[in-house]
Amino acid sequence: MSGRLHLIPTLDRVSSAIVACTGDIMLDRFVYGAVRRISPEAPIPVLGVQSQKSVLGGLGNVARNLGALGCGIRLFSVTGDDAAGAEIEALLKDVARCQAVLLKEAARETPVKVRYIAHSQQLLRADHETTDGASEEVFAALLGRFKEQVNECSLVFLSDYAKGVLKGSHARSMIAAARAADKPVVVDPKGSDFERYAGATLIKPNLKELGEATGMATASVEAQEKAARVLIERTGAEFLLVTRGSAGMLLVPKVGHWREFPSLAREVYDVSGAGDTVAAVLAAALGSGAGIVEAVELANIAAGIVVGKVGTAVADRSEIADAIERDPMAASGKILPLASAVERVRSWQHMERRVGLMVGEFAPLTAEHLQQLEAARSRCDRLVVALKNPDAESQARALLLASLVTVDAVVICDAQTADDVHATLKPDLRIPEAEQAKHADKAQGTSQKAALFRSSSRQQ
Repeated sequence: MSGRLHLIPTLDRVSSAIVACTGDIMLDRFVYGAVRRISPEAPIPVLGVQSQKSVLGGLGNVARNLGALGCGIRLFSVTGDDAAGAEIEALLKDVARCQAVLLKEAARETPVKVRYIAHSQQLLRADHETTDGASEEVFAALLGRFKEQVNECSLVFLSDYAKGVLKGSHARSMIAAARAADKPVVVDPKGSDFERYAGATLIKPNLKELGEATGMATASVEAQEKAARVLIERTGAEFLLVTRGSAGMLLVPKVGHWREFPSLAREVYDVSGAGDTVAAVLAAALGSGAGIVEAVELANIAAGIVVGKVGTAVADRSEIADAIERDPMAASGKILPLASAVERVRSWQHMERRVGLMVGEFAPLTAEHLQQLEAARSRCDRLVVALKNPDAESQARALLLASLVTVDAVVICDAQTADDVHATLKPDLRIPEAEQAKHADKAQGTSQKAALFRSSSRQQ
């Protein structure tokens, strides 16, 4: 199928995943203001603070992204016994379907990253943290709670920010517990010692981490594949997914050929937390039973969304669905048999999209039809067109309709009547057939046909 519309059913299933998350959780603070002068004390800008906010960072940002996807979440981490830790605990309560186990360690300072921003541009980041490993006593308690709940989960995700929770042998212990429960494991790594992640299913380094972990050159795709295969050999991982910024992603399997996924970002405002979004979508998709290629495709689309936002952001299912459906190559993928149209409509309705249905022959398709379709689409979030009384030209008309931005799906009624299609699809709104039929009555002559193609070109 052309385009990316085949990913819609996969996206619709991600909410079935229950992801066990463990690793380093932190607080991301954003201080916003305006710069109007340079300090007289030093050649630095003076930020006039206007507002500030705090959001979950690190493992917490993964949880936020999983929550936006509708997944079940079991979160296991350690904070300090301090105000930032209490703030994290409060923020987690706002994440849908999240059950959190947060152990407090008095000797630990909860990691806090403060970003100072003016005119959508970061001026400075200040980090407050300790990176000492969690004490053996605290980690043993955390591992125990993890083992109690891992069986109810579909996948385990490790977020290593080198802040201590997964330090030393802790990562290996978590992976061993997950594998003992027969759960796949996705790791977002840190540092150069990837042998700590032995047994993981998928490891997701960025290009810099790939080079540091192997000591190898990574300037070309061929060099990146060689380095990735070295890490696969060291860790036994089934897949290595290398995130490469504007160059997109590189998926290297243990067996088989590598595959590139080009970046889909249109505009890049802030890359903060983009790796967490990629990791969350990967975990959710794989945890719901998606294949590895589909999971990476969804993650790549989500990454393109979040880098267009300022701050540590998330991509929810609605935004990902919109990005999939905006694919300019997806016209033929909008022409669906009735059974597939039902799945598409249910997916839209599940995401609280109002679905409209318009029925007609559209023979010939006229400029007035285009106006009527535009008016119909203004009354709903998604518009399905059903072509009745099919003939030899129906497929061509269906493709032309599908190419319009106002039309989201086209169904050709073979043996079905318009009432059959309506009863099966169960749309939220049916555009009366008489409304568009009266326009079809006026469709005569070559001048209208010429107008059609002019209007159609403007639509596309």
